[in-house]
Amino acid sequence: MLLVTTHANAGEFSASVGNFDSSDKFKKTSMIDLTYGFTEKNIDTSIGQIKPMVGVFLAENKAGMIYAGGKIDYKLGMFIITPSFTPGFYSEGDGKDMGNVLEFKSQLNIGLDLENNSILSLGFSHVSNGNLGDKNPGADTFLFNFSKQF
Repeated sequence: MLLVTTHANAGEFSASVGNFDSSDKFKKTSMIDLTYGFTEKNIDTSIGQIKPMVGVFLAENKAGMIYAGGKIDYKLGMFIITPSFTPGFYSEGDGKDMGNVLEFKSQLNIGLDLENNSILSLGFSHVSNGNLGDKNPGADTFLFNFSKQF
């Protein structure tokens, strides 16, 4: 009998906590952000390897967003810089009226490679509708992130 074992990565899971809309002292609120990155569906481009991702964030004031897009990891020794862009659907709950259901979340994480396929990083994101809505107040968020590739 011949046994064959292969190693396949299931993906990358990230969990983040932070303050949604941290620049608005009346609307800022605690939040959690969960993302899943597809490690085997990468797209090679001239600016790097784009990794598809999906995610959701939920704020304490019941605001939330579900999104899908891509990210690129730039490794500089033990440091990792990760920009991402993800369009999605926003629900204001009891939080900020962002002017549209369709919103765009851009984020930049700067972190440390902890080995063991783990990354600890700080992030900054901006959610905006790109002037597609009645108004476009935008929301800035600071995040503390932990990512683990499986």
